[in-house]
Amino acid sequence: MIDTPVFGSAACAAPHHLASQAGRAVLAEGGNAIEAMVAMAATISVVYPHMNAIGGDGFWLVHQPGGKIHAIEACGAAGSLATIERYREMGHDVIPQRGPDSALTVAGAISGWEAALSLSRSLGGRMPLKDLLADAIRHCDEGYEVSASELRTWPQQIEATKEAIGFSEFFWPGGEQPKAGARRKPEALGATFRQLAEAGLSDFYRGDIGREIATDLDRIGAPVTRADLEAHHARLVQPLSVKLPDVTLYNFAPPTQGVAALLILGIFEKLGVTRAEGFEHHHGLVEATKRAFAIRDKIVTDPAFATIDPASVLTDAVFAREAEAIDRKRAAAWPFKTGDGDTVWMGAIDGSGMAVSYIQSIYWEYGSGCILPRTGINWQNRGVSFSLDKKAVNPLQPGRKPFHTLIPAFARFNDGRIMSYGAMGGDGQPQFQAQILSRYRFGQNPATAVDAPRWLFGRTWGAGSISLKLESRFDPMLLARLTGSGHPVEEYSEAYSDQFGHAGMLVKHPKGHVEATHDPRSDGDAQGC
Repeated sequence: MIDTPVFGSAACAAPHHLASQAGRAVLAEGGNAIEAMVAMAATISVVYPHMNAIGGDGFWLVHQPGGKIHAIEACGAAGSLATIERYREMGHDVIPQRGPDSALTVAGAISGWEAALSLSRSLGGRMPLKDLLADAIRHCDEGYEVSASELRTWPQQIEATKEAIGFSEFFWPGGEQPKAGARRKPEALGATFRQLAEAGLSDFYRGDIGREIATDLDRIGAPVTRADLEAHHARLVQPLSVKLPDVTLYNFAPPTQGVAALLILGIFEKLGVTRAEGFEHHHGLVEATKRAFAIRDKIVTDPAFATIDPASVLTDAVFAREAEAIDRKRAAAWPFKTGDGDTVWMGAIDGSGMAVSYIQSIYWEYGSGCILPRTGINWQNRGVSFSLDKKAVNPLQPGRKPFHTLIPAFARFNDGRIMSYGAMGGDGQPQFQAQILSRYRFGQNPATAVDAPRWLFGRTWGAGSISLKLESRFDPMLLARLTGSGHPVEEYSEAYSDQFGHAGMLVKHPKGHVEATHDPRSDGDAQGC
């Protein structure tokens, strides 16, 4: 086993070390887990811009000491000009994946920070906003080194991405990908953070920053208006949960795919697998994923338009029915939809037992690719998950929220342990969550569970094949058995690949200490005190 870092009472984990450093500083100063997470979220939006930005969305699960789980939905709806008719008149059969026409939803992440800090204050949090944004501002002013992860990232639809307004000037000067050691100084973004620190986070939607954002979106031709920004607010919602024999699992409700993550684990539980890493473990999870995604694709939509309560499929009866349909020895055939994504998952736990599981994203790598010149904000392309077919499960409609892959996860064990965990990776997120959690429940420590080789079923970044993709460190005998059972196995050459997500896990024990780890596939770490 790999040793997991252990901290006295509080810790945080992030896919970039500067973000976890910012969170640790807040915890060391007596800040709570929410305050630490806002500092981390702000910092990582600067130094990891290919994965997330304040022009994106966010989802929070917050464990309140004493047991209550709060869920904050901070995702934006389609702009008032984002109609199917508009895109059809422009000659589109599908929504463009890059450029202004892909920047069609309001960015909700900042509203989530605001709602989370309001919750924090109600629970005793007192750190000033300017202190929480200080590291992000400093990295904007002083510059930061382009991360190894970003240097490895080659955007999909590269020509369209390079043509997006502001992309080449900021990310790829001269049209060329940056080299190792390159530094950036996002001064306009720094000025935006400074204004937010002074005026408050609502300024992003209903103040001077909101006005600048709306002007830029209008100028580049995006279908989001000032009124759309002003109308946006984060929402407190009810999380989904599933009780297993030793643990209660929590995940996010629609419009996210959290129901799929819980379905996978509930179905897998009914298979009665007792140990990690064998054929039964991995075959069972892959087949449970197929069953869960079939349900997900029928029911997950903006809850305002939903016809099925997601909690109704998270029952023992459904789990048993779906498990019974799984052939324990053969892979089921599967038509699978693509679903790429770039995201960051981060976690924090403080000394009191307050814990946060948080996801922040711009959807694809670099989002829409559009950098708003007045504010330096990179805007998401989350709205490309809408359909231009009015009869689809998620048709484009002004004010409607798109399907989200983003799913922060949390677990509360019967023996008093609490766990914040999660992963980035589009459709891979529920699959990666299931792999790391099942490994932990089978006895692996957090660092070993997160480090272990992972698989991904379906299509992924730039790969059209519907296959079971695996990192190279799996036992060859397992690969042979998976292949023999009908799984379309595709082994990657890399031992650690970004294609298999950046995951993290923090566990606080009843005696107070915290085990914390973040993915060796990322540029991050865990830090604490």
